[in-house]
Amino acid sequence: MRGKYKYLIGNEWRESSDLLEVRNPYNNDVAGITFLASEKDADDAIQSAVKTFEDTRRLPSFKRAEILDNICNGIRKRSEEFARLITLEAGKPILDSRTEVERAVGTFQVALEESKRMLGEYIPLDISERSKNRIGIHRRFPIGPVLGISPFNFPLNLIAHKVAPAFAAGNPIVIKPASKTPLTALLLGEVVAESGWPAGAFSVFPCTPDVAEKMVADERFKMFTFTGSAEVGWRLKQVAGRKKVTLELGGNAGAVIDSNENLDYIVKRCIVSAFSFSGQICISLQRLFVNKRIYDDFLSNFLEDVKKLRMGDPMDESTKLGPMIDEKAAQRIESWVNEAVNEGATLVTGGKRKGAFYETTVLTNTTPHMKVGKNELFAPAVTVTRHDAFEEAVMRLNDSAYGLQASIFTNNIRHVFFAYEHLEVGGVIVNDVPSFRTDNMPYGGVKESGIGREGVRYAIEEMTEPKLLALNLLQ
Repeated sequence: MRGKYKYLIGNEWRESSDLLEVRNPYNNDVAGITFLASEKDADDAIQSAVKTFEDTRRLPSFKRAEILDNICNGIRKRSEEFARLITLEAGKPILDSRTEVERAVGTFQVALEESKRMLGEYIPLDISERSKNRIGIHRRFPIGPVLGISPFNFPLNLIAHKVAPAFAAGNPIVIKPASKTPLTALLLGEVVAESGWPAGAFSVFPCTPDVAEKMVADERFKMFTFTGSAEVGWRLKQVAGRKKVTLELGGNAGAVIDSNENLDYIVKRCIVSAFSFSGQICISLQRLFVNKRIYDDFLSNFLEDVKKLRMGDPMDESTKLGPMIDEKAAQRIESWVNEAVNEGATLVTGGKRKGAFYETTVLTNTTPHMKVGKNELFAPAVTVTRHDAFEEAVMRLNDSAYGLQASIFTNNIRHVFFAYEHLEVGGVIVNDVPSFRTDNMPYGGVKESGIGREGVRYAIEEMTEPKLLALNLLQ
């Protein structure tokens, strides 16, 4: 990997005197060096976005599709470079990083397709004598410059979920990547710079929180889209003013296991959901509610497989569990688990930390008021609780400030629709885990988990404004 990465301001690659060392969470080695952009840089990026909106808004759909196809091909050609860089700066196991790269290509591919079908509507307006001979045409127009702030855990695909729909809609976008993982975003900037997207209509740079907050408040941006913690997201919404805002925030996702049909499949999927990328995914399985009839069998099989997960070097293809993003994150979950045990929870397995590594951890006998039950863990830990009745489990799952996604395992159709009607979440997943996501589905939450929806077509709707044309055909 190369040493230094410049940042992109409009159509110019720049550097500053403020170095940003990006550390490998596995061994704390320097994964790469970039620079923090200044307030002047940010202003230049915004001015460039405003200016180039006159170009992007007029791009025909075939041209937008062509550009998005070029980005797909650009990522494919450098796929291993992207994957290794994700692993170096995020500590994500290399097989998971390769999957993320594949998904990012798919996200841009979906945007390519959606760019050609931003459909409108014909509306007959002659519903009374006074409006005879009137018709309406209703279509969507690009909103203007967009600001996107992204987190560390998916440093390519979560940025793709902001950039791809913005391009498909015809909007310039400025991306502020996570300071822990900016290099992958800068590599994407290189791909975009060669794609044919109008020069100056895409900027990507790390900066300080103060500079980022000033951008959020800037009225020249017409939309702000943020993925990250609930605390930061809701605060920035207050700063954003009158612009449109999409927030994809945290969660403490739960799953209700209602039957033991295909128990091996359920166990394997729950393990993937709870422990992939050390649980640092906002829809990671955090709370399991298991019917009392199958609780012992499930827990026994679950623990057997959990103990097989290999912890180690994320560049090793056999590694399933890498480090957390830094030692501070591992210390936090260590503290929460210890606190839960002191309050009466049972530590069934795991619970030990070594540097930034934290063991796969399973807790039982927890209560909703414990931090491991009410907060977002964002760590390789899960609680398992038995329940007597399905309806009870749904209500207990709802006992949360969050509402991103939830899942149920059942073949009882009544239970499916009870969950759909009563679960206070943005998405209900049946016979799979709450971390199931395809990149074309509507994705977002309620309560503290955010507002608005991602998923390419739904993000395009957020990034466009509908406009009506009413015609009097007599004139």
